[in-house]
Amino acid sequence: MIPLSEPTYLILLALIKEPTHGYGIIKTISEVSEGQYEIAPGTLYGVLKNIEKQKLIEVVGVDLDNRKKKIYAITDAGKEALSDEQRRYEKLLSFTYKLSGEG
Repeated sequence: MIPLSEPTYLILLALIKEPTHGYGIIKTISEVSEGQYEIAPGTLYGVLKNIEKQKLIEVVGVDLDNRKKKIYAITDAGKEALSDEQRRYEKLLSFTYKLSGEG
């Protein structure tokens, strides 16, 4: 498995509970991280295109009341990739704690 980029990981994580549009993804990441992680719209839409091609997310609708914004949802493949990445992070943290004498 190829590790996910930080923006890809954050986007998939933002979509884990419910589908939303691009601005909703940006807002969720910013709010949950208390402003520590910000994804610029230019970065977001490039990553969305890429991970849609990889079938990690899919367009599930269009918000016609809101300038025809696409609504994105995480796919089963996206959930699996997110889970794999979370396990990788946990192993990395475990390794870090062992080496630093904290674990």
